[in-house]
Amino acid sequence: MYSKILRNKDEAFSSYTTGPFYLPIKPQNYSPLHKSDSSDILGDTSTDKSSSAEDESSSESFPDSSPSSVLSASETSSKTNSPEPIYQDELSKRSEFLWTYQEEPHRTRRMQILKAHPEVTKLCGYEPLTKYVISGVVALQFLTAYFLRNSPIFSLKFLLTSYVIGATANQNVFLCIHELSHNLGFKKPLHNRLFSIFVNLPIGIPYSASFRPYHLIHHKHLGHASLDTDLPTTMEAIVLQNVAGKAFFATFQIFFYAIRPMFVMKLPFTYIHLLNVIVQLVVDYIIVKAWGMRALLYFITSSFLAGSLHPCAGHFIAEHYVMNIDRTPINSDIPPPETYSYYGVLNLFTYNVGLHNEHHDFPFIPWTRLPLLTQIAREFYEPLPYHTSWTKVIWDFVLDDKVSLWCRVKRGGSSGSIQPIAKAKNLDAAKTVRDEDNGDEDIEKSLRAKRSE
Repeated sequence: MYSKILRNKDEAFSSYTTGPFYLPIKPQNYSPLHKSDSSDILGDTSTDKSSSAEDESSSESFPDSSPSSVLSASETSSKTNSPEPIYQDELSKRSEFLWTYQEEPHRTRRMQILKAHPEVTKLCGYEPLTKYVISGVVALQFLTAYFLRNSPIFSLKFLLTSYVIGATANQNVFLCIHELSHNLGFKKPLHNRLFSIFVNLPIGIPYSASFRPYHLIHHKHLGHASLDTDLPTTMEAIVLQNVAGKAFFATFQIFFYAIRPMFVMKLPFTYIHLLNVIVQLVVDYIIVKAWGMRALLYFITSSFLAGSLHPCAGHFIAEHYVMNIDRTPINSDIPPPETYSYYGVLNLFTYNVGLHNEHHDFPFIPWTRLPLLTQIAREFYEPLPYHTSWTKVIWDFVLDDKVSLWCRVKRGGSSGSIQPIAKAKNLDAAKTVRDEDNGDEDIEKSLRAKRSE
């Protein structure tokens, strides 16, 4: 596997190929997020000398650059006359999002990593292996649908197969479409769009064409209240803030992610959307005529369970929700980390989407090479909080009274006392997504510059 990934790559990567391709070397000097004391990440607003010495020692391995990481922000904050922070465990219940003035952290960290490890640009590009892996998964889903065509929908056989095989496979399908949305399956952007329509077939409803533009805007405008449709709305946070509401959200979150964008931000309907709808409906019709309605319902049930109370569905919450909210200062200029990685075996089934800090830092690096990024730039990723269990993330999200849909970092207009950065002057321009976009503007510009030389 590694010999294929590293073929025609620089020999400098030879020292990074000792671990399994789906699981990077786990950080050794930091506890899991749900057990961690996050003071090292959130910073200490006290000004004693011992704290300052710790801050200096913890940032020695970072290259010089304009800092906007949380660690650097803590040093700046300690020098100002900011008030003593109030932590969430001192209040009865959060009723506001975590607003910030600061730029999203991924571009800053990307610049720091590129300065310290310029060789990571060699990891960028498409991964030919993806089309073979997902073709096998699509074939598995069609084969399973065929075998279940005569099984009662509410039988143990149908439901258990839909949960164990179907939901895991369709989560793989969702995340392959995610890879293709970043142009990581084929060299030409159009080929990624068209292949996504094929990959979409086991989902049962057209999805791939709509997902791509919203997801790329999520990358380019992370946390922006008017642009990032991954963020829960205020109404969702108010209505679903108790245990029953959070359980409902975790169970039906796939519907929230499907419906929310239509209320937050509308994007143009293109010929790719039309082609996605036509192909999906034609294939669905053929399945029903040839195998019966139960075969199609297997696809739809698998899709629902893939975004419900399934271990792999934990990534939806784990990626950007602030789970250690009881250690987050709510009246401080220091924002909490807003993206979290997961280091565990389920990355094997999900194209390494758990390496989410790494993915947001470098969206143009495919799933097979993301673990190499973690190892090469490990001094940047080891200090960050992370998850080791997606199942526990779901459990904590539902049952922890301190965690709710309010626990997201936002940029834009706030109704609270902290007024963050102004909204984008031209929201229509911010919504523009080109065929060649992959969510990583800095890498795009550098690659275009190299091609023009």
